[in-house]
Amino acid sequence: MQMTLNMLPRLRGGGSLKITRTVSPSFHSLFSRSPPSRLLSGAPVDAVGDDLLLQHSPPPPVKPLIPTLLQPRVVVYDGVCHLCHQGVKRVIAADKHRKIKFCCLQSKAAEPYLRVCGLDREDVLRRFLFIEGPGLYHQASTAALRVLSYLPLPYSALSTLLIIPTPLRDAIYDYVAKRRYDWFGKEEDCLVLKEKEMLERFIDREEMLDQNRSDS
Repeated sequence: MQMTLNMLPRLRGGGSLKITRTVSPSFHSLFSRSPPSRLLSGAPVDAVGDDLLLQHSPPPPVKPLIPTLLQPRVVVYDGVCHLCHQGVKRVIAADKHRKIKFCCLQSKAAEPYLRVCGLDREDVLRRFLFIEGPGLYHQASTAALRVLSYLPLPYSALSTLLIIPTPLRDAIYDYVAKRRYDWFGKEEDCLVLKEKEMLERFIDREEMLDQNRSDS
């Protein structure tokens, strides 16, 4: 509210009235050190009264997108399969620069990766999954060759097999995948728990260790 001179009390004899205002220290603690003029809803407001409190509402929380939370270059595979486990061991041994990370399909940590790719566990049991980056994932023979492309020579040279038509490559992959349990066997729990030195390359290592402690 603005105050005009006519509203001020007049003193007899034409004297002037000096008005002083005492501001409590606690008032300044409500504001940062900035110029007296502030913007509220787009219009300037002069902070001249003790009763004027500018309350800034916190911005609404922003819901993060799933892809921004996921790590790139992650292999999601059947952790109880002996053939799959041996393949993971060989990749870890060859991947000197630690470019590739791993996650057992049986763990809860695999769920957001499956969701963002629009897959379920049965899909990945048939064909393992390689999430190369946001919006880019592969399965079956293409996934295997894309993983090899990140490894040093001579392994990366095998990625040239991508020139072979996908249906032909996947036909061979599917033939072996359907028979892998009969030929190589499987376990009840993820095999990486038997070789814990590998867990540092797994994004679900904490979950695996917790599971191991609860079972023991």
